[in-house]
Amino acid sequence: MGKDVIVACDFSSAEQVFSFLDKFTEEKPFVKIGMELFYAEGPQIVREIKARGHKIFLDLKLHDIPNTVKKAMSVLSNLDVDITNLHAAGTTAMMQAALEGLTRPDGTRPLLIAVTQLTSTDQEAMERDIMIHAPIDEVVMHYAATAANAGMDGIVCSPLEAGKVHERCGRNFLTVTPGVRFADGDVGDQKRVMTPAAAKEIGSDYIVVGRPITGAADPVAAYRRCVAEFCD
Repeated sequence: MGKDVIVACDFSSAEQVFSFLDKFTEEKPFVKIGMELFYAEGPQIVREIKARGHKIFLDLKLHDIPNTVKKAMSVLSNLDVDITNLHAAGTTAMMQAALEGLTRPDGTRPLLIAVTQLTSTDQEAMERDIMIHAPIDEVVMHYAATAANAGMDGIVCSPLEAGKVHERCGRNFLTVTPGVRFADGDVGDQKRVMTPAAAKEIGSDYIVVGRPITGAADPVAAYRRCVAEFCD
């Protein structure tokens, strides 16, 4: 399994996302489609980007009762995405139901990963707002182990936690890490961040990079820089 850079296409319309993707005449970046674009354009945007030859991480973070998530995942499995996700906080029963729904009749399915704590959440916010008082790294490790035991393929976590996740859950348990910024870039609203080179060193399997690429003066050059730092 090779490392890869996933570009967060956090746009509000098909016009915007295709204007961005049209800049790439040589590469076919792995792209993340999140709530904003999916809710704006619907499932068709996934089909159109897939038809262009891109791998897709569909980032909708499902979190509901097990039966509802199972049915939703069954629908998403027909979109032929490569990775999708849910919240580990939804419990083992929900994660196992999601796997059932996502698995097609022929036994194939996209990779399914769990969100532990969002990279915008720090210790203070976790304690104040959701009344979790354990250290955030212990919380992430607990969620990771729960997700692994439920059959997930990996988790979304801060790159700061990727190495520890592999120690706890095994090298083949995937770590997909947002919160990556260039050393000379703006961290925005992310609290727990790391550079692509540092994420590579610590063991992230996939990094998700949005504004440092999509907001760059030359997005293709920024993407190539990211690939060079993380994959090469």
